[in-house]
Amino acid sequence: MTINKIKKSIKAIILSAGQGRRLLPLTENTPKCLLPVLDKPVIEWQIDALLAVGIKEITIVAGFQVGLIEALLKQRYADYPQVSILFNPFFEVADNLASCWLARSVMDSDFLLLNGDTVIESPLLTQVLNSAFAPITLSVDYKSTYDADDMKVQLDTKGWVKQVSKIIPADQIDAESIGLIYFRAQGPQYFREAVEAALRHPAELKSWYLTIIDELAKQNLVNTRSVAGYRWCEIDFIEDLVKAGMLFTGTGNAKD
Repeated sequence: MTINKIKKSIKAIILSAGQGRRLLPLTENTPKCLLPVLDKPVIEWQIDALLAVGIKEITIVAGFQVGLIEALLKQRYADYPQVSILFNPFFEVADNLASCWLARSVMDSDFLLLNGDTVIESPLLTQVLNSAFAPITLSVDYKSTYDADDMKVQLDTKGWVKQVSKIIPADQIDAESIGLIYFRAQGPQYFREAVEAALRHPAELKSWYLTIIDELAKQNLVNTRSVAGYRWCEIDFIEDLVKAGMLFTGTGNAKD
């Protein structure tokens, strides 16, 4: 498979601080991002896909069992010094909005933001990176019905985001977010400033970063990019590991 590499410098931030309690007992001593899919940890799938499209500056925000993730990077990515870890000591008491706050200094140019529990393929990243310009681009997919855990998306008539939430009424759902966002031009600044403003309020420590995307969507700043037909799988439950293994069988190493 031919993979088109980007021609400009783009960073990636992977949010992998949590334990993943819904995957217990598998995550009792192992962070969710290190669970294997076809004998390859989730975080490796992500890093390899990013490297394959030419993204080399990758920051992983880690928390639970950070030492295990550090050991993996030392073993597998010693030749990639820009693949690094940013430690989040607040992972037990805060959600991923706090991880974004800790990584805000990295958000000084175009970047991708990824959930640390989503297995992706590099052609999907190429699809997103080749999207029409917008300050913020939300990657979305579609299905016939959406369950309570899906991060649902409502679109306007032009395909831009109206709202992102798990509680959008069924008759207003147009798509779901896959946990991959592309920030360009002023997009990083808009997001960074909104995160900083939100975390002035202690209650927001328990918020998701997509609450910020929902707010910015109300300012007509968030477009979408369909990844329908490309392979991705969010790992929330044990059965998702099996699903991802079936989906990605035969892909090999994304860096090859």
